[in-house]
Amino acid sequence: MKKRIHKVFCIAILLILMSCQKEDSDLTTMYFPPNTATTWETVAPEQLGWNTNALTELKTYLALKHTKSFIILVNGRIAVEIYFDGQKSTTIWEWNSAGKTLLSATVGIAQQEGLLDINHKVSDYLGAGWTSETSDKEDLITCKHLLTMTSGLNDESQLVIKPNLTYLADAGTRWSYSNVFQKLFDVVAAVSDTDFTTYYTEHLKNKIGMDGYWNKGAIYTIYHSTARSMARFGLLELNKGKWKDEQILNESYFTESSNASQDINPAYGYLTWLNGKSKFMVPGMQTVFTGHLIPNAPPDMFAALGASDQKLYIIPSKNMVIVRMGDASDPANPSFATSGFDNELWQKINAAIN
Repeated sequence: MKKRIHKVFCIAILLILMSCQKEDSDLTTMYFPPNTATTWETVAPEQLGWNTNALTELKTYLALKHTKSFIILVNGRIAVEIYFDGQKSTTIWEWNSAGKTLLSATVGIAQQEGLLDINHKVSDYLGAGWTSETSDKEDLITCKHLLTMTSGLNDESQLVIKPNLTYLADAGTRWSYSNVFQKLFDVVAAVSDTDFTTYYTEHLKNKIGMDGYWNKGAIYTIYHSTARSMARFGLLELNKGKWKDEQILNESYFTESSNASQDINPAYGYLTWLNGKSKFMVPGMQTVFTGHLIPNAPPDMFAALGASDQKLYIIPSKNMVIVRMGDASDPANPSFATSGFDNELWQKINAAIN
Protein backbone atom coordinates (compact mmCIF):
# COMPACT_ATOMS: atom_id res chain seq x y z
CA MET A 1 0.00 0.00 0.00
CA LYS A 2 2.86 2.36 0.96
CA LYS A 3 4.62 1.63 -2.34
CA ARG A 4 1.44 2.47 -4.25
CA ILE A 5 1.01 5.77 -2.36
CA HIS A 6 4.66 6.59 -2.98
CA LYS A 7 4.25 5.86 -6.69
CA VAL A 8 1.15 8.08 -6.94
CA PHE A 9 2.95 10.84 -5.06
CA CYS A 10 5.95 10.67 -7.42
CA ILE A 11 3.67 10.79 -10.47
CA ALA A 12 1.91 13.84 -9.03
CA ILE A 13 5.21 15.63 -8.42
CA LEU A 14 6.37 14.77 -11.96
CA LEU A 15 3.15 16.18 -13.43
CA ILE A 16 3.58 19.39 -11.44
CA LEU A 17 7.17 19.77 -12.64
CA MET A 18 6.13 19.13 -16.24
CA SER A 19 3.37 21.70 -15.87
CA CYS A 20 5.84 24.28 -14.54
CA GLN A 21 8.26 23.56 -17.37
CA LYS A 22 5.50 24.01 -19.93
CA GLU A 23 4.45 27.27 -18.34
CA ASP A 24 8.03 28.60 -18.43
CA SER A 25 8.47 27.31 -21.99
CA ASP A 26 5.26 28.99 -23.10
CA LEU A 27 6.67 32.35 -22.00
CA THR A 28 9.36 32.10 -24.66
CA THR A 29 6.86 31.62 -27.49
CA MET A 30 5.54 34.66 -29.32
CA TYR A 31 2.08 35.81 -28.23
CA PHE A 32 -0.35 38.03 -30.13
CA PRO A 33 -3.34 39.57 -28.32
CA PRO A 34 -6.79 38.93 -29.81
CA ASN A 35 -7.84 41.59 -32.31
CA THR A 36 -11.33 42.09 -30.89
CA ALA A 37 -10.84 41.61 -27.15
CA THR A 38 -9.39 43.67 -24.30
CA THR A 39 -7.62 40.67 -22.78
CA TRP A 40 -3.85 40.52 -23.07
CA GLU A 41 -1.59 37.87 -21.60
CA THR A 42 0.88 39.04 -18.97
CA VAL A 43 4.16 37.82 -17.52
CA ALA A 44 5.38 38.82 -14.07
CA PRO A 45 8.75 40.62 -13.95
CA GLU A 46 9.81 38.08 -11.31
CA GLN A 47 9.33 35.28 -13.84
CA LEU A 48 11.78 37.08 -16.11
CA GLY A 49 14.32 37.48 -13.35
CA TRP A 50 14.04 41.27 -13.34
CA ASN A 51 15.08 43.56 -10.48
CA THR A 52 11.84 44.65 -8.80
CA ASN A 53 13.57 47.36 -6.75
CA ALA A 54 14.95 48.89 -9.94
CA LEU A 55 11.48 48.65 -11.49
CA THR A 56 10.14 50.74 -8.60
CA GLU A 57 12.86 53.31 -9.26
CA LEU A 58 11.95 53.27 -12.96
CA LYS A 59 8.30 53.97 -12.09
CA THR A 60 9.32 56.90 -9.89
CA TYR A 61 11.53 58.28 -12.66
CA LEU A 62 8.74 57.98 -15.26
CA ALA A 63 6.36 59.90 -12.99
CA LEU A 64 8.90 62.68 -12.48
CA LYS A 65 9.35 62.91 -16.26
CA HIS A 66 5.65 63.58 -16.96
CA THR A 67 4.88 60.13 -18.37
CA LYS A 68 1.25 59.15 -18.96
CA SER A 69 1.60 55.54 -20.18
CA PHE A 70 4.43 53.02 -20.11
CA ILE A 71 4.38 49.44 -21.39
CA ILE A 72 7.00 46.72 -21.80
CA LEU A 73 6.16 43.63 -23.85
CA VAL A 74 8.32 40.51 -23.81
CA ASN A 75 7.46 37.94 -26.49
CA GLY A 76 4.22 39.86 -26.90
CA ARG A 77 3.16 39.55 -23.25
CA ILE A 78 2.76 42.55 -20.98
CA ALA A 79 5.51 42.54 -18.37
CA VAL A 80 5.02 46.14 -17.25
CA GLU A 81 2.01 48.40 -17.76
CA ILE A 82 1.82 51.64 -15.79
CA TYR A 83 -0.45 54.67 -16.11
CA PHE A 84 -0.12 58.07 -14.46
CA ASP A 85 -2.31 61.13 -13.81
CA GLY A 86 -5.61 59.37 -14.45
CA GLN A 87 -4.50 57.85 -17.77
CA LYS A 88 -5.95 54.40 -18.49
CA SER A 89 -5.46 51.60 -20.99
CA THR A 90 -8.41 53.11 -22.88
CA THR A 91 -7.08 56.69 -22.97
CA ILE A 92 -6.19 58.11 -26.38
CA TRP A 93 -2.91 60.02 -26.78
CA GLU A 94 -0.98 61.53 -29.70
CA TRP A 95 1.93 59.75 -31.37
CA ASN A 96 3.32 62.92 -32.97
CA SER A 97 6.21 62.01 -35.30
CA ALA A 98 6.25 58.42 -34.05
CA GLY A 99 3.27 58.01 -36.39
CA LYS A 100 5.63 58.31 -39.36
CA THR A 101 6.32 54.58 -39.00
CA LEU A 102 2.62 53.85 -39.58
CA LEU A 103 2.83 55.79 -42.84
CA SER A 104 6.00 53.93 -43.85
CA ALA A 105 4.34 50.56 -43.23
CA THR A 106 1.25 51.61 -45.22
CA VAL A 107 3.44 52.68 -48.15
CA GLY A 108 5.11 49.26 -48.00
CA ILE A 109 1.74 47.52 -48.10
CA ALA A 110 0.69 49.60 -51.11
CA GLN A 111 3.93 48.61 -52.85
CA GLN A 112 3.44 44.89 -52.22
CA GLU A 113 -0.05 45.22 -53.69
CA GLY A 114 1.52 46.58 -56.86
CA LEU A 115 0.02 50.04 -56.47
CA LEU A 116 3.34 51.88 -56.36
CA ASP A 117 7.09 51.47 -56.46
CA ILE A 118 9.08 53.53 -53.96
CA ASN A 119 11.92 53.82 -56.47
CA HIS A 120 9.67 55.64 -58.93
CA LYS A 121 9.48 59.41 -58.97
CA VAL A 122 6.76 61.07 -56.90
CA SER A 123 5.43 62.91 -59.96
CA ASP A 124 4.42 59.53 -61.43
CA TYR A 125 1.71 59.44 -58.75
CA LEU A 126 1.00 63.11 -57.96
CA GLY A 127 1.51 64.53 -61.44
CA ALA A 128 4.06 67.04 -62.65
CA GLY A 129 4.31 70.30 -60.76
CA TRP A 130 3.69 69.07 -57.21
CA THR A 131 6.71 71.16 -56.14
CA SER A 132 7.97 74.61 -57.14
CA GLU A 133 11.19 73.12 -58.52
CA THR A 134 12.08 72.90 -62.17
CA SER A 135 10.83 69.71 -63.81
CA ASP A 136 14.32 68.21 -64.11
CA LYS A 137 14.96 68.63 -60.36
CA GLU A 138 11.44 67.53 -59.37
CA ASP A 139 11.84 64.36 -61.40
CA LEU A 140 14.85 63.37 -59.28
CA ILE A 141 12.62 62.95 -56.22
CA THR A 142 11.37 59.41 -55.65
CA CYS A 143 9.03 58.08 -52.97
CA LYS A 144 12.10 56.56 -51.35
CA HIS A 145 13.59 60.03 -50.95
CA LEU A 146 10.46 61.05 -49.01
CA LEU A 147 10.75 57.93 -46.84
CA THR A 148 14.40 58.68 -46.04
CA MET A 149 14.24 62.49 -45.57
CA THR A 150 16.53 63.06 -48.57
CA SER A 151 14.23 64.90 -51.00
CA GLY A 152 16.52 67.94 -51.15
CA LEU A 153 13.52 70.26 -50.84
CA ASN A 154 13.77 73.45 -48.83
CA ASP A 155 13.25 72.75 -45.11
CA GLU A 156 12.80 76.32 -43.83
CA SER A 157 9.05 75.91 -43.47
CA GLN A 158 7.22 72.90 -42.03
CA LEU A 159 4.05 73.87 -43.90
CA VAL A 160 3.82 71.49 -46.85
CA ILE A 161 2.35 73.63 -49.60
CA LYS A 162 3.65 74.02 -53.13
CA PRO A 163 5.17 77.52 -52.72
CA ASN A 164 7.35 76.16 -49.89
CA LEU A 165 8.58 73.13 -51.84
CA THR A 166 11.56 74.81 -53.47
CA TYR A 167 14.98 73.53 -54.47
CA LEU A 168 17.77 73.28 -51.88
CA ALA A 169 19.81 70.30 -53.10
CA ASP A 170 19.53 67.42 -55.54
CA ALA A 171 17.45 64.56 -54.17
CA GLY A 172 19.60 62.00 -52.38
CA THR A 173 22.45 64.37 -51.56
CA ARG A 174 21.19 65.94 -48.31
CA TRP A 175 19.45 64.52 -45.22
CA SER A 176 17.05 66.90 -43.52
CA TYR A 177 14.23 66.14 -41.10
CA SER A 178 11.17 67.96 -42.43
CA ASN A 179 7.48 67.56 -43.11
CA VAL A 180 7.67 66.98 -46.85
CA PHE A 181 7.36 63.22 -46.14
CA GLN A 182 3.64 63.93 -45.66
CA LYS A 183 3.21 63.97 -49.44
CA LEU A 184 3.27 60.17 -49.08
CA PHE A 185 -0.23 60.39 -47.62
CA ASP A 186 -1.29 61.86 -50.97
CA VAL A 187 0.63 59.21 -52.90
CA VAL A 188 -1.14 56.34 -51.13
CA ALA A 189 -4.52 58.04 -51.62
CA ALA A 190 -3.84 58.59 -55.32
CA VAL A 191 -2.76 55.03 -56.10
CA SER A 192 -5.42 53.32 -53.97
CA ASP A 193 -8.29 55.38 -55.40
CA THR A 194 -9.54 56.12 -51.88
CA ASP A 195 -8.50 58.34 -48.99
CA PHE A 196 -5.43 57.41 -46.96
CA THR A 197 -7.34 56.76 -43.74
CA THR A 198 -9.63 54.22 -45.40
CA TYR A 199 -6.70 52.39 -46.97
CA TYR A 200 -4.69 52.40 -43.74
CA THR A 201 -7.66 51.20 -41.69
CA GLU A 202 -8.43 48.28 -43.99
CA HIS A 203 -4.88 47.13 -44.66
CA LEU A 204 -3.11 47.80 -41.36
CA LYS A 205 -5.17 49.10 -38.43
CA ASN A 206 -7.93 46.49 -38.49
CA LYS A 207 -5.51 43.68 -39.31
CA ILE A 208 -3.79 43.96 -35.93
CA GLY A 209 -6.69 45.23 -33.82
CA MET A 210 -5.51 48.80 -33.32
CA ASP A 211 -7.74 51.65 -32.24
CA GLY A 212 -7.12 55.33 -32.95
CA TYR A 213 -7.50 57.93 -35.68
CA TRP A 214 -5.55 60.37 -37.84
CA ASN A 215 -5.95 64.07 -37.10
CA LYS A 216 -5.06 66.23 -40.11
CA GLY A 217 -4.05 69.73 -39.05
CA ALA A 218 -2.78 72.68 -41.04
CA ILE A 219 0.84 71.60 -40.60
CA TYR A 220 0.89 68.07 -39.16
CA THR A 221 -1.10 64.89 -39.67
CA ILE A 222 -0.86 63.09 -36.34
CA TYR A 223 -2.05 59.68 -35.18
CA HIS A 224 -3.82 59.26 -31.85
CA SER A 225 -4.41 55.94 -30.06
CA THR A 226 -4.10 54.08 -26.80
CA ALA A 227 -0.68 52.97 -25.58
CA ARG A 228 -1.74 49.37 -26.16
CA SER A 229 -2.37 50.10 -29.83
CA MET A 230 1.11 51.57 -30.14
CA ALA A 231 2.36 48.36 -28.53
CA ARG A 232 0.41 46.30 -31.09
CA PHE A 233 2.18 48.05 -33.94
CA GLY A 234 5.50 47.53 -32.17
CA LEU A 235 4.70 43.82 -31.94
CA LEU A 236 4.05 43.72 -35.69
CA GLU A 237 7.45 45.36 -36.26
CA LEU A 238 9.14 42.97 -33.83
CA ASN A 239 7.81 40.10 -35.93
CA LYS A 240 9.05 41.60 -39.21
CA GLY A 241 5.62 42.56 -40.50
CA LYS A 242 3.89 39.33 -39.49
CA TRP A 243 0.81 39.17 -37.24
CA LYS A 244 -0.04 35.67 -36.06
CA ASP A 245 -0.08 33.68 -39.32
CA GLU A 246 -0.49 36.60 -41.73
CA GLN A 247 2.39 38.49 -43.35
CA ILE A 248 0.78 41.93 -43.39
CA LEU A 249 3.92 43.79 -44.46
CA ASN A 250 6.37 41.75 -46.50
CA GLU A 251 9.64 41.02 -44.77
CA SER A 252 11.86 42.46 -47.50
CA TYR A 253 10.31 45.92 -47.17
CA PHE A 254 10.37 45.67 -43.38
CA THR A 255 14.09 44.84 -43.51
CA GLU A 256 14.78 47.83 -45.75
CA SER A 257 12.77 50.13 -43.48
CA SER A 258 14.59 49.08 -40.30
CA ASN A 259 18.11 49.35 -41.70
CA ALA A 260 20.22 52.31 -42.84
CA SER A 261 18.54 53.76 -45.91
CA GLN A 262 21.44 55.99 -47.01
CA ASP A 263 24.98 56.92 -45.96
CA ILE A 264 24.37 60.54 -45.01
CA ASN A 265 22.51 59.63 -41.81
CA PRO A 266 22.80 55.86 -41.33
CA ALA A 267 20.76 56.12 -38.13
CA TYR A 268 17.63 56.57 -40.26
CA GLY A 269 15.67 53.94 -42.19
CA TYR A 270 12.26 54.54 -43.74
CA LEU A 271 10.77 57.13 -41.34
CA THR A 272 12.35 55.04 -38.57
CA TRP A 273 15.24 55.77 -36.19
CA LEU A 274 18.05 53.21 -35.85
CA ASN A 275 20.45 52.67 -32.98
CA GLY A 276 23.90 51.11 -33.12
CA LYS A 277 25.25 52.99 -36.14
CA SER A 278 28.66 54.68 -36.25
CA LYS A 279 27.19 58.17 -36.77
CA PHE A 280 23.87 59.98 -36.70
CA MET A 281 22.11 63.27 -37.39
CA VAL A 282 19.23 64.89 -35.51
CA PRO A 283 16.34 67.16 -36.52
CA GLY A 284 17.08 70.81 -37.17
CA MET A 285 20.83 70.39 -37.65
CA GLN A 286 23.27 69.43 -40.39
CA THR A 287 25.87 68.28 -37.86
CA VAL A 288 26.98 64.65 -38.07
CA PHE A 289 27.64 63.15 -34.63
CA THR A 290 29.80 60.08 -34.10
CA GLY A 291 28.65 57.12 -32.02
CA HIS A 292 25.28 55.52 -31.34
CA LEU A 293 22.03 57.47 -31.37
CA ILE A 294 21.12 56.20 -27.87
CA PRO A 295 24.29 54.76 -26.29
CA ASN A 296 22.54 53.08 -23.34
CA ALA A 297 20.05 51.26 -25.58
CA PRO A 298 20.76 47.91 -27.28
CA PRO A 299 22.60 48.39 -30.60
CA ASP A 300 19.93 46.48 -32.57
CA MET A 301 17.09 48.67 -31.31
CA PHE A 302 15.04 50.66 -33.82
CA ALA A 303 12.40 53.17 -32.87
CA ALA A 304 9.51 55.45 -33.69
CA LEU A 305 10.18 58.76 -31.94
CA GLY A 306 7.80 61.69 -31.65
CA ALA A 307 7.75 65.20 -30.25
CA SER A 308 7.31 65.57 -26.48
CA ASP A 309 8.97 62.18 -25.98
CA GLN A 310 6.51 59.77 -27.54
CA LYS A 311 8.56 56.57 -27.77
CA LEU A 312 8.15 53.19 -29.43
CA TYR A 313 11.27 51.06 -29.01
CA ILE A 314 11.63 47.65 -30.71
CA ILE A 315 14.49 45.44 -29.52
CA PRO A 316 14.76 42.17 -31.52
CA SER A 317 17.61 40.74 -29.41
CA LYS A 318 15.37 40.86 -26.36
CA ASN A 319 12.05 40.11 -28.13
CA MET A 320 10.91 43.30 -26.50
CA VAL A 321 8.67 46.27 -27.30
CA ILE A 322 8.57 49.38 -25.11
CA VAL A 323 6.03 52.21 -25.27
CA ARG A 324 6.22 55.58 -23.55
CA MET A 325 3.52 58.22 -24.03
CA GLY A 326 3.09 61.49 -22.19
CA ASP A 327 4.07 65.12 -21.96
CA ALA A 328 7.61 66.26 -22.68
CA SER A 329 10.10 64.93 -20.15
CA ASP A 330 11.57 68.43 -19.98
CA PRO A 331 8.70 70.88 -20.67
CA ALA A 332 11.15 73.79 -21.06
CA ASN A 333 13.01 71.95 -23.85
CA PRO A 334 10.60 69.67 -25.73
CA SER A 335 12.26 67.47 -28.32
CA PHE A 336 11.21 66.71 -31.89
CA ALA A 337 12.48 63.13 -31.80
CA THR A 338 15.43 61.76 -29.84
CA SER A 339 16.63 63.57 -26.70
CA GLY A 340 18.79 63.07 -23.63
CA PHE A 341 15.72 61.54 -22.03
CA ASP A 342 16.13 58.43 -24.21
CA ASN A 343 19.55 57.71 -22.77
CA GLU A 344 18.49 58.37 -19.16
CA LEU A 345 15.40 56.22 -19.60
CA TRP A 346 17.45 53.34 -20.98
CA GLN A 347 19.82 53.55 -18.02
CA LYS A 348 16.79 52.98 -15.75
CA ILE A 349 15.38 50.23 -17.97
CA ASN A 350 18.70 48.39 -18.07
CA ALA A 351 18.94 48.43 -14.28
CA ALA A 352 15.55 46.74 -14.10
CA ILE A 353 15.77 44.11 -16.85
CA ASN A 354 19.44 43.06 -16.76
